[in-house]
Amino acid sequence: MTLIRGISGIRGIVNDGLDADVVADHMKAFSQLQPDGTILVARDSRSHGAELIEAACFALATSGRDVINCDIIPTPTAQFLVEKNGYSGGIVITASHNPTEWNGMKFIDDDGCFLDALKNSRLFNLADEAESLEEGAVGTITEDQSGIKLHVTHTTQLSVVDIESIKNRQFKVVVDAVNGGAAVALPQMLDALGCEVIPINCTPNGKFPRGAEPLPHNLKQLGEAVKKHGAHVGFATDPDGDRLAVVDELGNPLGEEYTLTICADGILSTHDVATPLVTNLSTTMALDKVCEKYSNTVERSSVGEINVVNLMKEKNSVLGGEGNGGVILPESHYGRDSLVGASLFLNRMSQTDDSVSKIFASMPQFFMVKDKIELGDINPNKALYIISEKFKDCEHNTMDGLKLIWDDSWAHIRKSNTEPIIRIYAEATSIEAAKKLVTNIKRCI
Repeated sequence: MTLIRGISGIRGIVNDGLDADVVADHMKAFSQLQPDGTILVARDSRSHGAELIEAACFALATSGRDVINCDIIPTPTAQFLVEKNGYSGGIVITASHNPTEWNGMKFIDDDGCFLDALKNSRLFNLADEAESLEEGAVGTITEDQSGIKLHVTHTTQLSVVDIESIKNRQFKVVVDAVNGGAAVALPQMLDALGCEVIPINCTPNGKFPRGAEPLPHNLKQLGEAVKKHGAHVGFATDPDGDRLAVVDELGNPLGEEYTLTICADGILSTHDVATPLVTNLSTTMALDKVCEKYSNTVERSSVGEINVVNLMKEKNSVLGGEGNGGVILPESHYGRDSLVGASLFLNRMSQTDDSVSKIFASMPQFFMVKDKIELGDINPNKALYIISEKFKDCEHNTMDGLKLIWDDSWAHIRKSNTEPIIRIYAEATSIEAAKKLVTNIKRCI
C-alpha cells in the first residue's frame, strides 16, 4: 500500500492505497476546511481519473457543495479559474509527473494557491477521522468546458509579453504534451500567439508515450520532430501541464533548469525589476548569474511550489518558479504554468534574431545531475547527518534537507515530497564535477 501525503498534496498507486473511497474522504475533509462557496474539480488525462473525479464530485455535492466539474484541464488552469471566479477552493485529480499507474490530488485554496503545510496537515487529519457529515442540502454538479479558453485569452494579454512581436515572427513550434492535461490548452495558446503548431502526443487519453517528466532523456521524439519539420522550438509538458521543457531548433533539449532562466532573461532585459526573483534551493545557479547581469538578486525557498509562492508574496516578486520547468508569474496567477512559461519563452525568442541554441549558449553554463535513492530502510535524517559530517569544507544550508555550497558548485540532498525516495541534485561547471559530487554523496549513504 502506497499513499504519500505532504505539501504537494496526495499521491498513490491506484487500487494500492488510492481509490474512490480515499478520494471521497479527502473531499469531505476539504469541504469542511474551506469557506462557503463553490468548489472546482478537475483532472489530468489518466484513465482512472474519470472514476476518481466522479467520486470527488459526488462526495462534495453530498457535503452540500455546489461543484464545477472542468474535467481534463491543466492544473494551472484550475488555479487560474479558482482565483478569477472567486471559488472557495479547487481539487485537481492528478499525480503530476508520476508514472501512469499513480494518481493523486492537488488541493487549491480560495486564493488560487496550493494549501500550505499547516492547512494540508489539517486536511489530512480531518480525512483520517472520516466522520460522516450530517445530512443536509445536496449541492449541484455543473460541467464547465470554458476554462481553457479563459486561461488562454488571459495568457495572451500579459503586460510583460510583447504579443505583437511574437505574432510577427510566426514561430513554428512542436508541442509534446505527453497526452496529458495540457494537450488541448497549450496548442490553443500557441495558435493564439500566431504560431504554426505541430502537435505530437496531444490527445488527452492518459496513454503516456514517454516518461511522464519532461526530462532530456524523455524528449527524443520531440527533438526528432523539431528537426523534421524545421521548427524554431519544441515545447514539452508533464501530465498536468504545470512544467515546461524546451528543445532547440537542432533537436537538443536545453534541460528544464533553463526554462525559468531564459524566461527571466527576457523580462529583466526589457523591464526595470526592483524586487528579487524567487526560486527554490534545488534550482540552477544560472538564474543567479542572469539576475546579477541586470543588477538583480535571487531569493531561495524550500522545495515545493507553495513555499516558492509564499516567498514571492513576501518579496513582492514579479517572477519566480522552480528549476523543474515551473514558471510562476503573479500577473497571471500564483502557480507554475506551462502556458505562461511558453509565452515568456517566445517573448525572449522574439527579442532577437538568434536561434534558441544561440540564446541558450548566451546563458551562464552550468551542469546539473539529478539522482535519487529508494528510501527503503534508510533513515533520511541519519543519512543527512553522515553526509554533513563528511563534507565540512563548504557552507551548509539546512532549510530543506541539506544543501552543500561551494563557490562554483553545490549539492542538495532531501527527502522527496512526492515519492518514497531521497533526491540528490548537484550542479557544477562541468558534468564530470557534478557526477563526482553525486557519487561521493551516494557512497556516504
